[in-house]
Amino acid sequence: MRYLIAALSLLLLMSSVTRADVLRPNVIVIFSDDHGYADLSCQGVFDDVRTPHIDSLAAGGVRMTSGYVTAPQCVPSRAGLLAGQYQNRFGVESNGVPLDGFNALQTIAERLKGAGYATGMTGKWHLGPQPQIPTHGFDDVYYKNANRPGWANFNLDGSDREPGPEDSKRYHLDVNSAAACAFIRRHHDEPFFFYCAYRAPHVPLDAPPKYLSRFPGEMPERRRKALAMISAMDDGVGQMLATLREHDLEERTLIFFIGDNGAPLKIHKHDAPGRGAGWDGSLNDPLNGEKGMLSEGGIRVPFVAYWKGTLPAGLNYDHPVISLDVAATAVALAGLPADPQLDGVNLIPHLTGEEEAPPHETLFWRWISQSAVREGKWKYLRGGAREYLFDLDADPEEKHDLLAEHPEIAARLEEKLAMWAGQLDPPGLETREMSQTWESYFDFYLDGKPAPPLRAKVNQQSSTQGWIVRSGKLALVDGALRITPQRGNQRRAFIASTDVKVPGPAAATVTLRASEEGRASISWRTEGQKDFPAGQSVSFDVAEGWQTVKVDVPAKERIIHIRFVPPQGTTDVKRITLSSVEGNARRVWSFDEK
Repeated sequence: MRYLIAALSLLLLMSSVTRADVLRPNVIVIFSDDHGYADLSCQGVFDDVRTPHIDSLAAGGVRMTSGYVTAPQCVPSRAGLLAGQYQNRFGVESNGVPLDGFNALQTIAERLKGAGYATGMTGKWHLGPQPQIPTHGFDDVYYKNANRPGWANFNLDGSDREPGPEDSKRYHLDVNSAAACAFIRRHHDEPFFFYCAYRAPHVPLDAPPKYLSRFPGEMPERRRKALAMISAMDDGVGQMLATLREHDLEERTLIFFIGDNGAPLKIHKHDAPGRGAGWDGSLNDPLNGEKGMLSEGGIRVPFVAYWKGTLPAGLNYDHPVISLDVAATAVALAGLPADPQLDGVNLIPHLTGEEEAPPHETLFWRWISQSAVREGKWKYLRGGAREYLFDLDADPEEKHDLLAEHPEIAARLEEKLAMWAGQLDPPGLETREMSQTWESYFDFYLDGKPAPPLRAKVNQQSSTQGWIVRSGKLALVDGALRITPQRGNQRRAFIASTDVKVPGPAAATVTLRASEEGRASISWRTEGQKDFPAGQSVSFDVAEGWQTVKVDVPAKERIIHIRFVPPQGTTDVKRITLSSVEGNARRVWSFDEK
């Protein structure tokens, strides 16, 4: 009898452990960057985007047709996701603000770490210095969001390493995927939380040929580059799924795939040369607006949840959900008590059908001079002195303002919005006035006015082949790039380009005309270098008038960024050539070609 009781006790213990494992699934959050609503092929909007692995999450799980984030900008959106609270409550209104409020809060990682979860992240952080990421609950960190050294405390083979700069020298999105898979293998025998924040398709548009070659044919080059970066992310999702299956974890892992905000279209979707600031090639169709707006195109994003065997397969869920729900869901699944400070809800009962009511009665937003509230089908939107009311069931594109037809609904929603905004830090419906850029966005997208002309600097970058000027003015004059120092500015004018990619060592040849004799210089930055290192520059004498000067550029790695500092006075540049000494690679900028 004694042995029978012991055996029964062991069986009960094993049963309780098994139930605990089921109730404490792994959680993976994949957060893309400036990724428009249209740009998953499962959204069914465009046929040029190909995301088979993310589509498989939607086919095997739930696609949120009204999935939102808390802000139309990177920093506040990420702060809201990780804290599980509207970021306006703790003072993270926008990019560039102090992060004291965020630093004082518990993140999802800290909460789940307290429940016995292994925690880790890779990719973009944007919420403070990289070495401080572990203080926010992420024990395993492989920070890398560009093709330069990041910061890591574990290796891509899953082994430990001393915290510090990583030197993988691989494409940053591929490194993020490898880090995610290494983390899964490293912690496959315990519950884990992992945050994979791909910097894609956010500029710079840096996809390598491996991914660009998947999208041949005629299209804007920025579109091609965005699709390539999205494809790289999708490959990573496939690798994560394969790693989960390798360890029989697919039915024990909840995966969220969410965009951080809408794509930046800059109204014109200008296919500017190079890979830098401007339209990132992603699209928000059929939604109206873009990043930097509380219209649907700025805050409604790709949003998918997958948990094999628990969530229904192939469900399109139409009730509004928000990124705040990730924290509340993770906390509930980890067996932690509900926290009234969290602004989200546990989505699982709603997605499985156990709970038929919508997850939210209302959702709120405030971003600088804009604010909005959604209640059911109704959305009330403010931008400075402007007000709008939309029926999103009938008009998800926000083309028909119903404020004049239903003023009582608008007034009721405005009152709710004002009450919520009164709890924020700082309180109120706005924190500062509308900028001219936002006024022009509202003019075009919401008031139906003609698009403003392309800004001169965008046209200028097109005519200057991607070169930009600092401390001066730049213009194309008589087949030459004219550099004019800024009057009263003590700093030397210079021009720079990031559209280079020439292996070092190299030789630079410049055909120019100087109004004054003097010293000029060329500086460079190579792959892996965040800034222009001291001493990484060559100087040379320039005489008055037209001349061609050739100088050696003793770079040890591939050059990705160069600066040309002309002598004092006005300088005309007709041609710049950068040629690799040890190969055929070269980059030519010729400004006298018609």
